Amino acid sequence: MRIRAYSFCLVLFVLTTSVYAQLDYNKQFFNAKQLFREGKYNLAMESFKPLIPYDQRNPYAQYASFYYGLAAYKQGFPAVAKDQFNQLKTQHATWEKIDEVNFWLAKIYFDGKDYFQGMKLLAQIKDKKLQPDVEALKTKALSDLQDAETLRMMREEYPKDETIGKLLAAALAKDLTDPESRTQLEALVDQLHLKKTEYIPEAPKSYKKDIYTVSVLMPFMVQTLEPSPGRKKNQIVLDFYEGMKQAVDTLAKQGVKISLRAYDTERSTTKLRTALALPELKSTDLLVGPFFHEENPLLKEFSQQQKINLFNPLANSSDLISNNPYGYLFQPSEETLGQKAGAFVAAHARKKNCIVYYGTSRRDSVLAANFIQQARQDGVKILSSQRIAREGVAKILTTLATPTEYDEFKYPKQFTLKKDSLGSIFVATDEALIYTKVLSGVETRGDSVLVIGSESWLDQPTVDLEKYNILPIVLEAPNYAQPDAVHYRAFFHKYVHTHGRTPSAYARMGYEFMLFAGLQLRDNGVYFQDGLSRQAFVPGSLTTGYNYQFSHDNQLVPFIRFRHGKATVVDKR
Repeated sequence: MRIRAYSFCLVLFVLTTSVYAQLDYNKQFFNAKQLFREGKYNLAMESFKPLIPYDQRNPYAQYASFYYGLAAYKQGFPAVAKDQFNQLKTQHATWEKIDEVNFWLAKIYFDGKDYFQGMKLLAQIKDKKLQPDVEALKTKALSDLQDAETLRMMREEYPKDETIGKLLAAALAKDLTDPESRTQLEALVDQLHLKKTEYIPEAPKSYKKDIYTVSVLMPFMVQTLEPSPGRKKNQIVLDFYEGMKQAVDTLAKQGVKISLRAYDTERSTTKLRTALALPELKSTDLLVGPFFHEENPLLKEFSQQQKINLFNPLANSSDLISNNPYGYLFQPSEETLGQKAGAFVAAHARKKNCIVYYGTSRRDSVLAANFIQQARQDGVKILSSQRIAREGVAKILTTLATPTEYDEFKYPKQFTLKKDSLGSIFVATDEALIYTKVLSGVETRGDSVLVIGSESWLDQPTVDLEKYNILPIVLEAPNYAQPDAVHYRAFFHKYVHTHGRTPSAYARMGYEFMLFAGLQLRDNGVYFQDGLSRQAFVPGSLTTGYNYQFSHDNQLVPFIRFRHGKATVVDKR
């Protein structure tokens, strides 16, 4: 009897202990959770910690582990939280709340800018009730991404994800000057049924008129002009406008009537504001200008507000047209010039290695960067890229023309940079001190290295024209005009007859620009955007031609080389 009573007491003790243990787990968990709710995350972590180890009597191990990680995250310890969540996934992969673990892990990765790992975790979430939270987290996290290339990669990995598609569309819409990006954006707009005007600004429906008004806003400096035959300080502007006036006469003979109006900005933003306040400007059909970069914000804003097309005929900066559906560059942008030069070198240089020299201006840096990107993409190896200040030009000759061997007449025959080891040199500057040193180094070497430069070098008398015949120099020349062409001869003779002097390069550019703009107005009306973008090639009157397909700057760049004293187009891209 005594043994039975002892056995009964032992069983009762074990059962009672088990019940009390169970009650202790309950109490511990709910106390910890209350601390979590109150935002006392440090205390909550300490209370959840004993509940994490596995025990058959403990039904809260997974929950305690989850809340421990969540409390760590809330307290600002993401590394601790990530370790806890990953451990929970490893040990309890089939837990019913594993989707929430993936959600918080994704958030941690997004916080750390590891977007691809975050997306991978969100893709594992199956619970449909969590989808609104998933989309909200994804949108907020990825909206910080400004890099269209990263979003492109995500789009390739998750082609059906609408959030990524919309974010990529928004990123691509920030720069519509790249044809490839524009094409992809239009495809995304169609695939996702997006409202096109929210991503691709569109001009109003075009219409044609009997007479088109073209308003030129430039610093004519009328008040300071002297009635003397000498060259004026603003001769570039005067020559350009004279060329435009001659083109208006030519257009009139073709049945295109242009009312050309000049407004003197005097290089003053105050004068420009005064001109833009004139009621007549609000009804003009085309604005031309500005000449100075600092005047652009005013003219650009006016163009957008009044929905008037604006052409900058002389500049290469894409800043002048960015985010303005009415803004155009007559010249190729700096980005375009760099990219086209990179493609040219890849196609024509004998060896696929290159040195890049550029000056200290922003323009030079943009040219060089876009050249390097395109050249590398096309298989060219960039041996070095050197930013040259005026005081550092000597190192150009040190690199190119430091002799190591001489012939019997004491002329150098070998150099530190071996002869014929280099395929090309891209000189991304109009700074004469830099490009003359490059040409001097190439001349000293006497090998076949190809030099790529700019047509503007020809306007500076720092290089003997004979060198362009002797050395392997190719120039980007979007404004190149063939002097013996019929149209050029007609323009030349009329200009000389009218003004008593030969036309400058700027007079020729003014004539060419006005002919181009006038014919666009004739063929496509006031809003020529759609008509112009549909043409892969628009022939020039004096120059090779133009390409504004999916772009607001001229994408067609001819390359010229001198042979027998005459410039010849060797390629156009």
